Amino acid sequence: MDVMQKVAKRHKLKVLLHEKPFAGVNGSGKHNNWSLATDTGINLLAPGKTLRTNLMFLTFFVNVLKAVHTHADLLRASIASSNNDHRLGANEAPPAIISVFVGKYLSEVLDEVEQRVTGKFTEQDEVILKMDIHKNIPELLMDNTDRNRTSPFAFTGNKFEFRAVGSTANCAWPMTILNTIMADTLIQFRKEVESLMEKGEKKEIAILHVIRQYIAESKAIRFEGDNYSEAWAQEAAKRGLNNFKDTPRALDVFSKKETLSLFAEHKIFNHVEMEARHEIMLEEYVKKVQIEARMMGYLASNSILPAAISYQNRLVENIKGLKEIGLNEETWRSQKEIVEVLSKHINAVSDHVEAMINERKVANNLESMHARAIAYCDKVKPYFDVIRYHADKLELIVDDKLWVLPKYREMLFLR
Repeated sequence: MDVMQKVAKRHKLKVLLHEKPFAGVNGSGKHNNWSLATDTGINLLAPGKTLRTNLMFLTFFVNVLKAVHTHADLLRASIASSNNDHRLGANEAPPAIISVFVGKYLSEVLDEVEQRVTGKFTEQDEVILKMDIHKNIPELLMDNTDRNRTSPFAFTGNKFEFRAVGSTANCAWPMTILNTIMADTLIQFRKEVESLMEKGEKKEIAILHVIRQYIAESKAIRFEGDNYSEAWAQEAAKRGLNNFKDTPRALDVFSKKETLSLFAEHKIFNHVEMEARHEIMLEEYVKKVQIEARMMGYLASNSILPAAISYQNRLVENIKGLKEIGLNEETWRSQKEIVEVLSKHINAVSDHVEAMINERKVANNLESMHARAIAYCDKVKPYFDVIRYHADKLELIVDDKLWVLPKYREMLFLR
């Protein structure tokens, strides 16, 4: 991103890093590739060639599922921004619902472990299951796990891809959160394994019991289908998965007691630092939407309405001239209809810009930054689409010579 901006500046250009710069055209994001490795370079999320290494792989793999399930709201918050709200769930990027795609083969392995590890699990059962797991994990998992491009968090052979990060975002923040929730889950996993061992269980049997528990507890987060479909949104709601469609509400998780304790316990952020970051994120959201609202009002009042009114006046003068020379109403019927359509859209733009400005004034007077962010999201931002709709209609009618802004088709399709 830094290089792109520097190169663009040298050539007197600007780089559009906005997640969704053009309506109806795919936006931009990042695929953050994430894995775990030892200090000797062993990838803990890569299937191995021995029974032991595949059990190790399964251990860390299932811990990721557990971490994402437990802290799905935190991952959603890590990718929240006013820009990314335009992109998430727009049939081009993962939805705001966090889920994990693992592929057919690994799903079968997880289901098998869940079914076969029971309370009476013996050492012989352990050996047979480990052999079956080793046999059933394909050596080239990458060929079988990178098929669902709609998933926000997908396993791709020896790593996970977090695909919902926005194009303007610094990937360090979602990676920090991912590392934190994984560390917390692994610590809890170890405690639960040691607790079973203290009760007399063999280490590897204890590991398999906790793995089975985590597979069952995180099952709701696994999804292999089309994440864009409305059916998935309904299914996700049944599974208890949240769907935060806007940034202010997605960021609420940062003020929760559990989140503050999580970051403080691992000595990453204390309560004050976490609360400050939450406040800054809300303020950034407000500032961006506020700037967009101001620019929309400015362009509508200073460019769009004057051009539309000028064209309208021309048509009115044309109608007057035709009437003065004695032509009947049928002669200037089309001009009159265009004037009526222009009036409809001119009034709509003017009225909605005025209403948006008033809502912005109300929002600016709210003391709480959280309340201000909600107001900008719920009261100010909805006017954007309405004003845009009527402005687009005017763009199609007004004389091209009077329209001072670049037209949409000119920006996208004309060289």
